[in-house]
Amino acid sequence: MRRVLIPLVLAAAGPFVGVALADTPLPPEQHAKVEALLRQQGFTTWKEIELDDGMIEVEDAVDASGKKVDLKLDPATLEIKSRKTD
Repeated sequence: MRRVLIPLVLAAAGPFVGVALADTPLPPEQHAKVEALLRQQGFTTWKEIELDDGMIEVEDAVDASGKKVDLKLDPATLEIKSRKTD
């Protein structure tokens, strides 16, 4: 039974095995809102803004003191949910 079941499970999952979801660019209007929020929060530069795993991710945002952080924002409210220092 095991010899039959394992290949069937793998065959059914085949298209999904090893596939990573790509990061998605934000629509221009939402991208502009995120940039405005970053400036308002005192960030001077950032490397990339994208949607990943349901959250907006900002990579290498540099604050006024020169510290780099990665941010995760709620896409609905643009609330900063996490800050990770590089």
